[in-house]
Amino acid sequence: MNPLRATPHDHPKLTLLGRLRNYFLAGVLVTAPIAITFYLTWSFLQFIDAKVARLLPAKYNPDTYLPFSVPGIGLLVAIVFFTAVGWFARNFLGRLVIRASEYVVDRMPVVRSIYGALKQFFETMMAGKSQAFREVVMFEYPRPGIWVIGFVSGTTQGEVQRRLAEDVVNVFLPTTPNPTSGFLLFVPRRDLVFLEMTIEEAIKMVVSAGMVTPPDPGRNAGHPPEVATTK
Repeated sequence: MNPLRATPHDHPKLTLLGRLRNYFLAGVLVTAPIAITFYLTWSFLQFIDAKVARLLPAKYNPDTYLPFSVPGIGLLVAIVFFTAVGWFARNFLGRLVIRASEYVVDRMPVVRSIYGALKQFFETMMAGKSQAFREVVMFEYPRPGIWVIGFVSGTTQGEVQRRLAEDVVNVFLPTTPNPTSGFLLFVPRRDLVFLEMTIEEAIKMVVSAGMVTPPDPGRNAGHPPEVATTK
């Protein structure tokens, strides 16, 4: 039972210790999400500020003049820096510099492989028309009858698709509770059940190990539920 929704009628014979326990759990449920969110945000800002503050000249660093530290200065400087680099890269001179740098990197045996993989990854993730990680799917894994949630990372192409007889899709299967690690699976499109939940809702469900269930938009709209059948 949720301690936030508990009423005296739920436990008419609840002892003082039991009531104190419910109050404690209710306090944790209210305080923990807010406290953890503020802590992670503050830690992220401090991390960025510590890295960027070393690069700022003392006369441009507000910490030099103010008696207290201003959080978020590093993040603001980083945003301005990347914006300026992007503006420069779109100019004729910037394109020449990038081409010259890539020409040098392409002559370095190990570095060129790392650079090429990272460049392709970021171009795919940040492309405006990319469909990577925009669709949530459900499929049977590791055996029929057991279902998992995954994210479509793209359409299978190249040699992988050429050597397969049916149309397959790149699916990233995250682990719980850390969704940043997982497995790349090539799943036949006919075996996928595309869900209406958003990426954020699916990630919450994965991180919470199923304790957080997103609302069913189909049920709220009066649509009949779609039942996945085992092939």
